[in-house]
Amino acid sequence: MQTLVKHLLVSFLFLLTSFSFSQVTPAKFVVVLDAGHGGWEPGNIGNGYREKNIALNIILAVGKKLERQKDIKLIYTRKTDVFLELYERAAIANEANADLFVSVHCDAWTSSSVYGASTFVLGLHKNAANLEIAKKENSVIFLEEDYEKNYGGFDPNSPESLIGLTLMQEDYLDQSILLATAVQDNFINKLKRKNRGVKQAGFWVLHNTYMPSVLIETGFLTNKKEGAYLSSKKGQSQMSSSISNAIIKYKESLNTSFDDSIIVEESPKELEYSVPSSEIIFKVQIAAGSRKLETKSYNFKGLKGVTMESIGKGYKYYYGETSDYSEIKKQREEARKKGYSSCFIVAYKNGVKISVKRL
Repeated sequence: MQTLVKHLLVSFLFLLTSFSFSQVTPAKFVVVLDAGHGGWEPGNIGNGYREKNIALNIILAVGKKLERQKDIKLIYTRKTDVFLELYERAAIANEANADLFVSVHCDAWTSSSVYGASTFVLGLHKNAANLEIAKKENSVIFLEEDYEKNYGGFDPNSPESLIGLTLMQEDYLDQSILLATAVQDNFINKLKRKNRGVKQAGFWVLHNTYMPSVLIETGFLTNKKEGAYLSSKKGQSQMSSSISNAIIKYKESLNTSFDDSIIVEESPKELEYSVPSSEIIFKVQIAAGSRKLETKSYNFKGLKGVTMESIGKGYKYYYGETSDYSEIKKQREEARKKGYSSCFIVAYKNGVKISVKRL
């Protein structure tokens, strides 16, 4: 009988301990890695190189580097040489409720002298070159069965269709640009690649993702020297390191992985003692973009009490304002339920924005 009681007690303590650990384990930061093209659709084949193979090799190398980060969860749209329709790629990211979507491609041009790396976010094409790149990447739609049904009448060759794409990603533009800038900085400063800049263009796969998203054109296969670099193990390793390091930097800048640790690491009383609540104001950032919107509930999926902050030429929008951290977490969940899955908590001390990590 004593043996049975002892066994039950040990089992209970094990379950209790397991439950306790499960309660404090923070949610992982979900990154979807997308290798462009694949299967019977090779992408561009400049100088005999195949875009689909280079993109996949770089994506797999990015994933291998990010796997070392215990707080990141990786999802791949493809890990082998298979064809995926554009809408499937976006659906994978949306169903995973991902925090980030990163798509890797290789560029091509009519002139073999053109070279350099660029990173795109969704937006209005600023020039004819950006429009042509968007048309090229979107044209894979025509190779899919039932594309008229799957893409709701979208025409990759129509500028009007491309303009319509920009509306959904407006909420995530600021964060997408943040990641794109980090990627380009690494390409240029660490690898000394030619900088073709952070650009905006109408890529369908970016439009239909409900999180910050970028499409990376790693270089031009039509340029003999750059094509050889991108097809080499050295080139793919260097490019993947730049991309993975940019993702880590982006994640660390957001505070999303740190806010839950406030409650885990300190009791509410300790937190209140170390940082007087009267000095701290919490808000939930739900959107950012270049458009100035009226802070009416109909512009923000029914959320009431939204406030706006002007930042340079853009605007940031916040939901909630309180010195109670528990309350702002509830308001963050309300925003997520309304569809702002990538919203995050920000903090101000005496009117100055501070990192939530510092708390």
